[in-house]
Amino acid sequence: QVQLAESGGGLVQAGGSLRLSCAASGRIFKINDIGWYRQAPGKERELVAGISSNGITNYADSVKGRFTISGDTARKSVTLQMNSLKPEDTAVYYCNAYASTYTMKGWTKYEQGYDHFWGPGTQVTVTS
Repeated sequence: QVQLAESGGGLVQAGGSLRLSCAASGRIFKINDIGWYRQAPGKERELVAGISSNGITNYADSVKGRFTISGDTARKSVTLQMNSLKPEDTAVYYCNAYASTYTMKGWTKYEQGYDHFWGPGTQVTVTS
């Protein structure tokens, strides 16, 4: 129903920068929030940064001042600019959208319920 296509990520030295992008497609009626989570080996998945439909952004304390999220839910895309990367930023980064979908009857769209949708993940590795 909903697909999240991620790009970016890779290998970088500490202090370097990377940019992640995510684009949502499919039977999306409305996106309420879109953002990025990450999961390091042996750790739980955690929110990195997100942006809501009213433009409010929020960040994990560990990335404030270094990462910037941009984009908007209406355009169904989001970008995460990551600067001053540290080895502890190493993780698989996942795009997430909290969105409602729709079904069609004739030419009319009918909104369905909200759910979380995930991208396949992209690896970010920061070497010291």
